[in-house]
Amino acid sequence: MRQLIAGNWKMNGLGASLAEIESLRDGLAEGAPETDVLICPPASLIARAAAVSGKDIAIGGQDCHAEPSGAFTGDVSAEMLKDAGASYVIVGHSERRQYHGETDTVVAAKVRAAWRAGLKSIICIGETEAQREQGHALAICSSQLQTSIPEGANPQTTAIAYEPVWAIGTGKTPTSAQIVEVHALIREHLMARFAEAGRAMRILYGGSVKPGNAAEILALTDVNGALVGGASLKTADFLPIIRAAAGA
Repeated sequence: MRQLIAGNWKMNGLGASLAEIESLRDGLAEGAPETDVLICPPASLIARAAAVSGKDIAIGGQDCHAEPSGAFTGDVSAEMLKDAGASYVIVGHSERRQYHGETDTVVAAKVRAAWRAGLKSIICIGETEAQREQGHALAICSSQLQTSIPEGANPQTTAIAYEPVWAIGTGKTPTSAQIVEVHALIREHLMARFAEAGRAMRILYGGSVKPGNAAEILALTDVNGALVGGASLKTADFLPIIRAAAGA
């Protein structure tokens, strides 16, 4: 399965940051690996990023509203992302769930909006540190999968990202066994609901992925790519992760 390495810039990046996308584009042109590469900059940069990203880098949004238009001040619809040059959108990121109160039902509505607009969705799930310590990690992930993924998901429209909340931006990384356990749960769920389509959907790992641990993580069973945060902001960090995926 071709791996997907997605960079989530979060609320980082001004016009000058486009130079990093250009640098990554040039680095990939020297020998693009058999890996899909995605950068999700802030909405203010999507159109300009799409203009300079080249053929080897896709551009995505970090969130979208469920409605195509309307009186939703400050929100961005999936159609607007598509119009700006995006081909993907991240939905249900833990920071959206935590800081904006997004429920699994809201996430599913946004996924359907992404599909409606012709965008591919990356649906994020994951447990908090307290939930893992209480032994509820698998139950939480299973519940999020059940409600956040609408019927009709397929490999062309949907990827799942497992992001243990306690490992995002903390430098903490789950053990290989913990990652494999959750990814196996996700694969089992996808296959139970979507049969062969579920077998072919990509499952990304997200949580303090860095050049130093990328190769080990990407070689694990049912890890089909990574959702990368801080390390995606600089080509010097992001390109080695992409190279590691090519060798996984």
